[in-house]
Amino acid sequence: MAQWDEQSVGEELLACEAERRDREPFTDEWPELDVDTGYRIQDATLAKRLARGEKLIGVKLGLTSEAKQKRMGVYAPFVAWLTDAMVLEPGQPVPQDKLIHPRIEPEIVFTMKDRLSGPGVTRDSAMAAVGSISRGAEIIDSRYKDFRFKAGDVIADNASSGAFVVGADEVSPDDIDLVNEKVEVYTDGELVYTGTGADVQGHPGEALALAANDLARRGLAIEPGWIVLTGGITDAVFAPPGGRTEAKFSTLGEITIDGGEPADGAGQQDGAAG
Repeated sequence: MAQWDEQSVGEELLACEAERRDREPFTDEWPELDVDTGYRIQDATLAKRLARGEKLIGVKLGLTSEAKQKRMGVYAPFVAWLTDAMVLEPGQPVPQDKLIHPRIEPEIVFTMKDRLSGPGVTRDSAMAAVGSISRGAEIIDSRYKDFRFKAGDVIADNASSGAFVVGADEVSPDDIDLVNEKVEVYTDGELVYTGTGADVQGHPGEALALAANDLARRGLAIEPGWIVLTGGITDAVFAPPGGRTEAKFSTLGEITIDGGEPADGAGQQDGAAG
């Protein structure tokens, strides 16, 4: 049995990502990998991403919907990092050659105009710091087989980060009813999921406040210009090569993501987190 610590877990997660290789969760062998330890590992791997030239551009939330929490058996949201290496431009296919077992979920996306620093951030104060709102989709991935993990595992793994796309159109926070903003998710033309902004912590602004307050525990804040992915509105859909996923929002518009070309190497498995 391997003897894991924060440094070796971080190194292994980055190696799995680079090699498109999944593994069993670390908590099978190291049950002390708890939430706080996971965040320390997450921050250490971010430092390595930045050292190799990536740019920090925002944060994402994971497991903000009840449906996702039930699916994964992890009953609390969490925060992770976004870098420019994760950006997928509209129209680009799923980067199958970089991911292990990608899945897609629709997101309401905030772009920040003001710094947002906790503790004590409320939904109202969080929304006052938002500059614009866009449609988006996250292509989640995981370095764990079958997306099986505990909270510490997935937090260390940067909340199953993979890639994300943000629609070009933006609306003002004053011009949209976020609670009732509806999305329909289609796989190869078949409707598979529907949801509304209310499925994200009751209101996506609550997720934003949660992120700011959580970051404050680590002495961090959400900075102006950052992108915030507020969490999957619905469960995620498998994104195989050659497939097609559409997320149709009632106000924000549509995003279509093609599955792209197959890549050799990693197996594709079912699961979801993000």
